[in-house]
Amino acid sequence: MSTSTLARPDEAAPARVGTVAVVAHRKKTFGGGLDELRATLAGAGIGDLLWYEVPKSRKAPKRVRRALDRGAELVFVWGGDGMVQRCADVLAGTGVPMAILPAGTANLFATNLGIPTDLPKAVRTGLRGPRRRLDLGRINGEHFAVMAGAGFDGDLIGEADRRLKGRLGRLAYVWTGLRHVRGELVRTRIRVDGSDWFDGEASCVLFGNVGTITGGIPAFDDARPDDGALEVGVATASGAVDWARTLGRMAAGRSEESPFVRITRGRRIKVRFAAPQTYELDGGARERVTRLKVRVVPGALTVCCPAERC
Repeated sequence: MSTSTLARPDEAAPARVGTVAVVAHRKKTFGGGLDELRATLAGAGIGDLLWYEVPKSRKAPKRVRRALDRGAELVFVWGGDGMVQRCADVLAGTGVPMAILPAGTANLFATNLGIPTDLPKAVRTGLRGPRRRLDLGRINGEHFAVMAGAGFDGDLIGEADRRLKGRLGRLAYVWTGLRHVRGELVRTRIRVDGSDWFDGEASCVLFGNVGTITGGIPAFDDARPDDGALEVGVATASGAVDWARTLGRMAAGRSEESPFVRITRGRRIKVRFAAPQTYELDGGARERVTRLKVRVVPGALTVCCPAERC
């Protein structure tokens, strides 16, 4: 995936920043921590600052809504993909920019956008970087920025060991997958943009907004978060041997070579399962369902990105 075509600026770097909000997962670490963040913002002349800390990402949406009600013109989000997803779900369609401070175990959205991993540089990107309007996906009424999936993917997310992820990165998902693989095939029907695309036994369905997904795996080579479409993948692997081959090729960036994977793209996708499946979005597991309604929401989220990645 070419990082130079991820997005296009809607306007030049902002001349001023008004009311700034910070919504932070207090258990996540980045640079010198939240004390350094507060000092950096003060040093940048930010006087009108709204500050919210949460112990869990699911408590973030309420704080984002409160910040918007209080006139926030820029929202810094401190955390990983789960925190970004919860905040993006509220910010979608508001036009209020999100500045990402990648403080989580998984920071795939930030990585795909080239957000600096240095705290002062990430803050500078938020304050001075060009604003981009990027697509989001929407699954069963909730937005996602990176990916969503059901079946094996949902089970894997629910069972993955966080300490293992920290040590091994993308290989942790291969290892976790092989440890927990059940390879259950479920009758699955998928319609893409009003046409039947898949009808058969499947073990996993994926939807990607960017190229590199959970575990740092490059699953969708052509995905871009500004193209008005989502990548759609279905896996038919069953059992440890099939999944070892599939996960290994995905980890190596060769998803399209797997005999157990089909990939297409579309704007509106409907999925029906013969039996309830766990689904996930941006690394957060949700309930078991028999139906998924997925669509792309073009230009839904405004994000502060580095100018050099235009």
